[in-house]
Amino acid sequence: MTHLSARRTRIRSSILTGLAIASVALLTACGTGGDTGTGGAERSEAPTELAENEDTVSILAWPGYVEDGGNDPSVDWVSAFEEETGCMVTSKTYGTSDEAFNLMKTGEYDVVAASGDASLRLVAAGDVAPVNTDLIPNYEGIYDFLKMQDWNSVDGVAYGIPHGYGANLLMYNTDAVTPAPTSWDVVFDESSQYAGKVTAYDSPIYIADAAMYLMTHQPDLGIENPYSLDETQLAAAVDLLKAQRENIGEYWSDYLKSIQAFETGDTVVGTTWQVIRNSLAEGTPAEVVLPEEGVTGWSDTWMVASGAQSPNCAYAWLNYIASPEANAQATEYFGEAPSNQGACDFTVNPDQCEIFHAGDEEYASQIWYWSTPIEDCLDGRTDVKCTDYSDWTTAWQEIKG
Repeated sequence: MTHLSARRTRIRSSILTGLAIASVALLTACGTGGDTGTGGAERSEAPTELAENEDTVSILAWPGYVEDGGNDPSVDWVSAFEEETGCMVTSKTYGTSDEAFNLMKTGEYDVVAASGDASLRLVAAGDVAPVNTDLIPNYEGIYDFLKMQDWNSVDGVAYGIPHGYGANLLMYNTDAVTPAPTSWDVVFDESSQYAGKVTAYDSPIYIADAAMYLMTHQPDLGIENPYSLDETQLAAAVDLLKAQRENIGEYWSDYLKSIQAFETGDTVVGTTWQVIRNSLAEGTPAEVVLPEEGVTGWSDTWMVASGAQSPNCAYAWLNYIASPEANAQATEYFGEAPSNQGACDFTVNPDQCEIFHAGDEEYASQIWYWSTPIEDCLDGRTDVKCTDYSDWTTAWQEIKG
């Protein structure tokens, strides 16, 4: 696909190869109960009405989410927004959720596009504000199954609007891995068959993939939500990942490196994104599958900073980027499913939504979307404290050694 190949060059310098370990002290107190639902951080109020737009808006986002023609003159959805609203956009890209979490503490950004492994941390820290979706007309067009979820709401209050979503699938080399796998056991219990050529996503949030696997294969652990682990459950996931570590050839956070590893044959099986499969050189013997245990995945959220200097332009951006036209452009360029049900009418590739299973609620129901682990168990348990993101970060360092 031409646009995917071109994108590799344009954003290569923006993707980081490692996961920066951030300070997560605030998260240890994070919860979703109580008066504020943010572990003690004061909850700011969502506006009841909007005023005149300011002159500028500052946006923090993943590479490829805020394109103004600077990387490619033919890829630009920012200029139309500026013309329509009078809000001139300045933007900065980040490479990991931990980096985004730290950058939001500077107070320099009005809007952030956050994945589920950052969103609740931002809420807990008081860095983002509740969002009044009544002030965002295009919110109505968002798929219902993406609204008011654990990663974009707290105590029934919306903290942003969905952008795009995707699954962390299993990819395998069809020449080297036979028969075709149907389970994640090929990268966990049976990974020794492919020692040195197994790959996995480089992030503490990958612990959830192991927990999801254990939900099926060790039901006695009682795991109901892979992001909601008590100490015993976390220890079991860590043990599984330590055993896997012996067979890992390379962990990846830069999807361009994952593409290269599958093309050269250095990697033959492991976690992937659909866009990675789509970007492989023609003739690469690789396919993807959604295993029987299900998958983890992401559903990114546009959030408004609690101290936004341009709150009206921030709301204007949330409404604009959620429109069918802009949502189609942004998610197709990045390589994910759009969140607006009307976006499929505006994609350049007529098969885009079919490829990424946009709007397929049955498919989406098999995805455990990234959610920030917190002490207040996301599975509803109240008789135990669950491990939080700082615990997972420590565990991940232990796993990787």
